Amino acid sequence: SSLSLAGRGLKSHAYIHSVQLSHHVFLNLHTLKFYCLPDNYEIIDSSLEDITYVLKPTFTAQHISNLDKQAKLSRAYDGTTYLPGIVGLNNIKANDYANAVLQALSNVPPLRNYFLEEDNYKSIKRPPGDIMFLLVQRFGELMRKLWNPRNFKAHVSPHEMLQAVVLCSKKNFQITKQGDGVDFLSWFLNALHSALGGTKKKKKTIVTDVFQGSMRIFTKKLPHPDLPAEEKAQLLQNAEYQETMVESTFMYLTLDLPTAPLYKDEKEQLIIPQVPLFSILAKFNGATEKEYKTYKENFLKRFQLTRLPPYLIFCIKRFTKNNFFVEKNPTIVNFPITNVDLREYLSEEVQAVHTNTTYDLIANIVHDGKPSEGSYRIHVLHHGTGKWYELQDLQVTDILPQMITLSEAYIQIWKRREEDETNQQGA
Repeated sequence: SSLSLAGRGLKSHAYIHSVQLSHHVFLNLHTLKFYCLPDNYEIIDSSLEDITYVLKPTFTAQHISNLDKQAKLSRAYDGTTYLPGIVGLNNIKANDYANAVLQALSNVPPLRNYFLEEDNYKSIKRPPGDIMFLLVQRFGELMRKLWNPRNFKAHVSPHEMLQAVVLCSKKNFQITKQGDGVDFLSWFLNALHSALGGTKKKKKTIVTDVFQGSMRIFTKKLPHPDLPAEEKAQLLQNAEYQETMVESTFMYLTLDLPTAPLYKDEKEQLIIPQVPLFSILAKFNGATEKEYKTYKENFLKRFQLTRLPPYLIFCIKRFTKNNFFVEKNPTIVNFPITNVDLREYLSEEVQAVHTNTTYDLIANIVHDGKPSEGSYRIHVLHHGTGKWYELQDLQVTDILPQMITLSEAYIQIWKRREEDETNQQGA
């Protein structure tokens, strides 16, 4: 059969094609109806339903609620088997940075479930001429393709999704040029939130329900380091040098790595430094002060969390821009995969309100190689089987959980454990 968008009238390509080539079954891509040409009648045949389902998969509420209990492999039409949701995405040219982020988000159950059911968002009103809603539609289509139990092949093309990204980001993010995973994640979540009608303060969406937490930021201005001591002491009495506090929301936490010392061992091999996750989380304990410099002024800031979201994203700051180039910090972060308790990073008065503060890792995006030309891969936990998989574009392999912590983790998504959940993974 052929696919047709251009109609089936006497002058249409489809009509002429059917007469010249005796090729008679056509599918209208808008209505998903099949027609026999040149006679022009609709074909009703259940054997064709598989084709329309691949083009537009639909999910019942029951199917969605069982997705994370499913451990059954699906068989694609080409004979390969796959786990729905653990499906490769083509790298069209240099879009692996976006693929890894889309794969990670597709494994966050409440976000995925919202987008699997088009009725959740299709009636949202957008201002005339607004193109940003395209991101919502394309992300929903991609989720339904990634989780389709009846795919023709065990991989999916992100092409339409990425075209929407290029268009809606005004070409800030490209398919042909490597982008930064954290920049893309940050832009994409904010763009989805506002396209769904969300606002900065009042109006929440599925994006903020899932990922948004809040923190207090304490800021103190510092006198210029070159001033004499008495002058510094005097300035510190002034109002503008007193500590101020603002409450702020966040979609992810940026974890800073210690500057990587370039040790060499006796054999002149470079030693890659390692740091425990809890050392870099200390930034948010309310006491650790960090210095920030602008070209005119210096500030000390400290941070304290006041609300933890159901899904918490960490971005590990591996890249720093110097005048002419970007440097990458190769430090390995040592983290447990389950059972990370973040209670001590919450201010005391909110600790009582948070019954659950323990998190388990569900996605880990890794950046390998040099800063501007390296490649991305991702580790995801398949909730139904409790197994971990590594995805790099079209390649999907299973991986032992202990291998995950040996990589240069860049973005991580952690899931808060709810009352009735014990640690099922035994890791």
